[in-house]
Amino acid sequence: MDTSLKRLAAALVVGAMAPLLDATIVSVALHSLAVDLHATVDTIQWVSTAYLLALGTTVPVVGWLQRRIGGKRLWMTALVVFLVGSVLCSLAWDAPSLIAFRVVQGVGGGAMIPLLTTLLMQAAGGRRIGRLMSIVSLPTALGPILGPVVGGLVLGAGDWRWLFLVNVPVVAAGLLLAAVLMPADGPTSRPRLDVVGLLLLSPAVVAVLYGLSDVTGAGGFSRPGAWAPAAAGALLLAVFVAWSLRRGRAALVDLRLLRHRPLAAATTLMLLTGATLYGAMLLLPLSFQELRGTDALGAGLLLIPQGVGSLLSRSIAGRLTDRVGARVVGVVAFAVIGVATLPFAFADATTPEWWLLLALLVRGAGLGAAFIPLMAVGFIGLEKAEMPHASTVTRIAQQIGGAAGTAVLAVVLQSAAAAAGPVAGFQDAFWWAFGFTVVAAPLSLLLPGRPQPVDASAEPALERASA
Repeated sequence: MDTSLKRLAAALVVGAMAPLLDATIVSVALHSLAVDLHATVDTIQWVSTAYLLALGTTVPVVGWLQRRIGGKRLWMTALVVFLVGSVLCSLAWDAPSLIAFRVVQGVGGGAMIPLLTTLLMQAAGGRRIGRLMSIVSLPTALGPILGPVVGGLVLGAGDWRWLFLVNVPVVAAGLLLAAVLMPADGPTSRPRLDVVGLLLLSPAVVAVLYGLSDVTGAGGFSRPGAWAPAAAGALLLAVFVAWSLRRGRAALVDLRLLRHRPLAAATTLMLLTGATLYGAMLLLPLSFQELRGTDALGAGLLLIPQGVGSLLSRSIAGRLTDRVGARVVGVVAFAVIGVATLPFAFADATTPEWWLLLALLVRGAGLGAAFIPLMAVGFIGLEKAEMPHASTVTRIAQQIGGAAGTAVLAVVLQSAAAAAGPVAGFQDAFWWAFGFTVVAAPLSLLLPGRPQPVDASAEPALERASA
């Protein structure tokens, strides 16, 4: 990896730590926020839901913004928006104001996450993308490890407002590194905004995410508050697909790129990986709390082995993706995730804790390894101008997959627990989580095999872009 690419990766990874760390910090603090702000649990949940919906609104327009104002300028603007949102959150005086300020945070974070992948893939030009994605995934791996610990320490000190102020030094460092290390760029074109596409896609994603997030309430999928917005969102998505195929390159997101088999396979698997990761992230802390009596912070700390496993597997998975191809790495990674999920499908209150922690370590290693090829191969063979579209498609797939997986597992947990008790409920739900990986493993055979060698004499893409 050349020096210019390393400099770019360093700047982007440091900046991306803020939104990914913030999500896990806040999830630990929801109970404390409800108490301090005198809000009900249903109301305070919107602190997380509003952030998620703001992400869904912003992601579809990132590619267009990058072409209009340039990658570096958009990245630094997103960091500033996230910084402003963090400071405002620390000044919130009640639950509604905190929820509103979380939307500001979500707009900044929603721009940063897909832009991170796009900028690095455009700069890499197809060179050693497995190793590059192992660097990109660093914030994702560190977030679950550091978030609960930092959140616990901050809450132990007494004031929840510091949960948001800890973002300030991280964002400041990200801004400084971006200004110094990122190559200067500007608008690549002056495309007209696909207003119709925006009015279809952003509301569609938000409606689907909102409907699926509301499934956890009483009644599950049968609640009008759950199925009605989800159905409306699905209808808008269908209309957007037809619109995008008609508009082609002029569309907000060019869905014709899904004819490219690596991108289509990566998108489908990102949907299932989102369900596997985020769905289980609902079950795991709840099972520790309800079956073993730990508090929220204790449950978060017990999840650290999963983050450690993900951290340890990144570099190995990156090298193997470059050497033997995404297909082998994907199949093995999903098989590992499935095997490591099985112990929880048999667990009860008497299961040795060390056994579950070992399973989490192995499961994390599988998740870390699975994300590397999926984040990389979708971009193989695409032109530089097509990469923002690919990044948007895969990111939306992961978001919807995560929301759908969480919703399905929540309904399974509730219905099984009501019929046979909490132990049976969690066991049934983990069997469903195992089923997601059973589907994903054979689908990984659609990923590309051994990568073709790249001409080492070719001029680095990053240098061409900054020339």
